[in-house]
Amino acid sequence: MTERNDTVDVSIVMPCLNESRSLEVCITAAKDALREMSQRLGLTGEVVIADNGSTDGSQALAEQLGARVVNVDEKGYGAALRGGFLAAHGRYLVMGDADGSYEFRESVAMVEALTQGADLCIGSRFKGGIKPGAMPWKNRYIGNPVLTGILNLLFQSGVGDAHCGLRALTKDCFEQMGLTGAGMEFASEMVIKASLLRLRIAERPATLSPDLRDRAPHLRPWRDGWRHLRYLFMLSPTWLFAAPAILTGVTGATILGWASGMAIFRPGVVSAIGNYWVILAASMVSLSHIAAILAFASHFNGVRVGYRRNRPWVVGLTRWITLETMLLAGLALMVLGGAILAYVVLAWSTRHFGPTPLVLPAVVGTLCVTLGAQNVLGGFLLAIVSGNEARFAKQPAPTP
Repeated sequence: MTERNDTVDVSIVMPCLNESRSLEVCITAAKDALREMSQRLGLTGEVVIADNGSTDGSQALAEQLGARVVNVDEKGYGAALRGGFLAAHGRYLVMGDADGSYEFRESVAMVEALTQGADLCIGSRFKGGIKPGAMPWKNRYIGNPVLTGILNLLFQSGVGDAHCGLRALTKDCFEQMGLTGAGMEFASEMVIKASLLRLRIAERPATLSPDLRDRAPHLRPWRDGWRHLRYLFMLSPTWLFAAPAILTGVTGATILGWASGMAIFRPGVVSAIGNYWVILAASMVSLSHIAAILAFASHFNGVRVGYRRNRPWVVGLTRWITLETMLLAGLALMVLGGAILAYVVLAWSTRHFGPTPLVLPAVVGTLCVTLGAQNVLGGFLLAIVSGNEARFAKQPAPTP
């Protein structure tokens, strides 16, 4: 829990790296926004400049203009904002770039949404307007819509512009989310974790103008777009692990089940299928099993860290699936697989160690041994990521 100053209600935080050219315009606009908040909402405020190592005198200029400067050593857009939020005194936090691209007066409506019960309020540039030259066409028509669409698909966030840099959130919301992103992916992380924690998200129009810089922006579209995309999947074990696990598991089990049935009732048919399909099916089942373990490991890690909530069906499932039951099931599978392989060797010896027309028994035996070993190792992995707990779905204690 960070220290607060009860005399401040709103902190407008700007990340800053060599922004002396535009800083005066931004701080003046932020102060105008705070005056409007005071008149309309009765809130007091401060301007916080989270400086990320400026060498152009931005720190001294900000202090002359009446802002409070916080030096953040860790580099990156997200790191600067996190440092500014941690040092902010207000119970309402506003973030906006220090390059003159956002109109801070539009944050008044966002803070008002917080006072009405929202935890996070995001600006929408598509509702507020994008002025000519303010956003490259590939960002406006490809990058932003695609990434926002994927984010909404994976996390059901329901936002129209997931990457707008003008936002407002409560200090409690910031503390609950436990944000860690250091780069531009910080914007996606905020929306994702708010959605996972089922916090209340609002949206208000925001206008994007061409920035006032005399240099290239820090944003790198392709690099930062990839960082956003990979972060979406890092925080979505359902789509990264569980969906492939279900697809490959059902497909592989269907092929193996059919081949096993044919081997018993119509041996000629299974020979026509070919051994390659049987081997492929077994590898799909094995891949499905390990992907399912990784999906649960990712989920339990998110619960332990605090940005996920355990679902009732997961809690119910882990009443039966614990470290001990996974170990017992794994050992049983390994014994079964060993017995099948022993039978294969015995049958092979009766044929004087000649060629075998059907690899299905050997594949099934090997698969059982593999699944058993994965179960044993996976059980310990789940216990470790759950905080060294044999029962995996133990909900963390609430933060005081």
